[in-house]
Amino acid sequence: MNSTAAASPFAIDNVRRFVAFRVFFNARFYYPVFTILFLDLGLTIKDFALLNAVWAVTIVVLEVPSGALADIVGRKALLVFAAALMVIEMLLLCVAPLGKPGLLFAVLLANRILSGTAEAAASGADEALAYDSLVQNGKSAAWGLVLEKQVRWQSIGFMVAMTCGAAVYDPSLMQAAADVLGLEWTVSQDVSLRFPVFLTLLMALMALANTLGMRETAAEENSTCTTVERCRRSLAASLRLTVETGGWIVHTPFALVLIAAGLVFDNVIRMLITLNSQYYRLIAVPEAAFGIIGSALAALGLIVPRLARWLSRRQTPWKNWLLMTAMTFCGLYGVTFFMPWFGILPVAVLMSVMYMSGFFLSHYLNHITPSSRRATVLSFKGLSYNLAYGLAGMLYAILLSQLRPGVSASHPQLGAEALQDAVFIASIQWFPWYFAGISVVFLVFARRRLRHSKTHLKRFQA
Repeated sequence: MNSTAAASPFAIDNVRRFVAFRVFFNARFYYPVFTILFLDLGLTIKDFALLNAVWAVTIVVLEVPSGALADIVGRKALLVFAAALMVIEMLLLCVAPLGKPGLLFAVLLANRILSGTAEAAASGADEALAYDSLVQNGKSAAWGLVLEKQVRWQSIGFMVAMTCGAAVYDPSLMQAAADVLGLEWTVSQDVSLRFPVFLTLLMALMALANTLGMRETAAEENSTCTTVERCRRSLAASLRLTVETGGWIVHTPFALVLIAAGLVFDNVIRMLITLNSQYYRLIAVPEAAFGIIGSALAALGLIVPRLARWLSRRQTPWKNWLLMTAMTFCGLYGVTFFMPWFGILPVAVLMSVMYMSGFFLSHYLNHITPSSRRATVLSFKGLSYNLAYGLAGMLYAILLSQLRPGVSASHPQLGAEALQDAVFIASIQWFPWYFAGISVVFLVFARRRLRHSKTHLKRFQA
C-alpha cells in the first residue's frame, strides 16, 4: 500500500488485524470462573496455585528469548505460533478428563506451560508489527489513536467474555435456557463447565485465522535473520542490552525501588484476584453474576487512572505509596471476613490499587528512564512481576499444605469439598499479614537505597 493511500490508520490491514488479535487473544470466557473451573474439573486449590506458578515462571523464562526469536523468524511467524499454541491449550482444556486426578494434573500442566509460552511469544510482537506498518505507510503519528481504539475494543471484548463466560458456566441458567428453547438436554455442572472453554477455543481459532492474514513489513523482512552469523549477532546484542539495562536499574536507586514497590502490591493482589471465583462462591454470589462483577470491576479502569493522575500532580511518590499500602491492607483485611455480597467491596479496593500502581509505576519510570532503554526497563518490570507472582504461588501452595492437616483435625466431620473450602478460608486470613511483612521488608530496603536521594519526595507532573 502506498504511504499516502491510507486515509485512516485502520485502512492498513496489519493495523486492523493487530486490534482484532488483541481482542481474540485476550477475550477468554473462562476468566470469571478460572479458579472454580479447575476445582470443578477435580483439582485442589494447592494444585491450582502450583499450576499458576508454573505459568508465571514459563513467561519469565521465555520473555526475553521470545524477543530474540522474533528477530530470527519474524514477528508474523511468532504471532501465528502464539495463536496456534492458544488453540492447543484450549483443546487440552476441552478434553481434560474428569475423575482421573493424575492424568488431569498432567493435562492442565501442559495447558499452563503452553499458555505461558503463548503469552511470552505474543508479548510485544503484535505491537511492533502494527507500529512498523504505520511507519511504512507514513502514519506513525497515528499510533496513539490506534492504541486508544485497541484498548476500547479489547475492553468491550473482555466485558462480553466476562459476562457470557460466567453465565454459560451456571448449569441452572443453561438448563433454564434449554427448557425455553425446547431442547431435551440435562445440563449438569460437568457439562456446563466446558462451555466457557468452547467459546474461548472459538476465539483462539479466530486469532489464528487473523494472524495468518498478517504480512511482514519491508523493514522486518530486511531485519529478519537470514544467516546463522547474523542471528548470533542479533541475539548477542539483545542479551548485551538486557545485561546493561539490568545494571542501570541496579545503579539507579529510584528505578529499583519503583519496580520493587510495584511487585509488592502486584504479587499479593494478583494472587487473590486469581482466586476470586472461589472467593465469590463462598460469599454467596451466584456463578452467573461472576462476569457482571468482573465487568464492573474492570470499569474501575475508566475512573481510577484519572484519580491517579490527579494524585501524581499533587502528592509525592512516597505519599502515594503510603496511600496504596493503607488501601491494600484494608482491602486484604476486609476480604478475610467473607461477608456475603458485601465482600465484593474490598475486592474493588484492591482492584483500584492495581490500577493506581500500574499508572504510578509507568508514570514515574518513564520520567526517569532514558528512551534508549525504556522498552527493556519495562520488560524487566514485567519479568520481575511474573517471577514474584510465581514465587507467591509456590508459597501459597506450601501454606495450603501446612493448613490442611490442622483444619482436617479440627473439623473431622467435613467432607472433601467442605474441607477444601475451610482450608481456603483459613489461607486467606494470612494475606494481610503476608502483605504487612513484605511491606516492612520493602520499607527497610527502600530507605537504604534512597538514603542519598530525594527523588521520591518530589512531585512528577503528569
